[in-house]
Amino acid sequence: MHLQFLIKKKITLSFLILVFLIFCFLILNKALNMDKIYSPIFKNQKTTYLTNFKLPELYSYNQTQLIEVIKDKEFSIVNIWASWCAPCREENDYLKSLSSIGSLQIIGINYKDKKKNAIKFLNDYGNPFKYNLVDKDGVESINLGAYGVPETLLINKNRKILFKIIGPINNDHVKKIREIING
Repeated sequence: MHLQFLIKKKITLSFLILVFLIFCFLILNKALNMDKIYSPIFKNQKTTYLTNFKLPELYSYNQTQLIEVIKDKEFSIVNIWASWCAPCREENDYLKSLSSIGSLQIIGINYKDKKKNAIKFLNDYGNPFKYNLVDKDGVESINLGAYGVPETLLINKNRKILFKIIGPINNDHVKKIREIING
């Protein structure tokens, strides 16, 4: 009698463990198959405009409102970058080549980075940015529609996004940016 009780107890316990494991598997499977990409919902799908936000500057920590600096030039490039991003190193020379265009300014948004690493990156590879803002937690970059780093937006002074590059800038992108700026 005692032996039958122990066998029933083991079977019940085994059944409960099996049900628990199946439940965990189903939850994990559902989580793994969910869409993991967050992108902002734009109110006007035909024309996308840059949203406004404030971020601290890299060197001074003064809060800078993005829309205010966009007004300074006819065109602006907003480049989301990080010191830990290998493709950001590759594209830095292309950004520096674009910084010579008089009607264009380049604004960097340093993404989820340490200040000392970002400054070292700029010292080592050169600083193509007129403004360099810090997005410590990455929220504003995501609100801009960024999926990762590097990403680049060409914007006119009216905040209209003219061209978006996901990944590092290359020679073809530089040509396209120059074509857009020169009309």
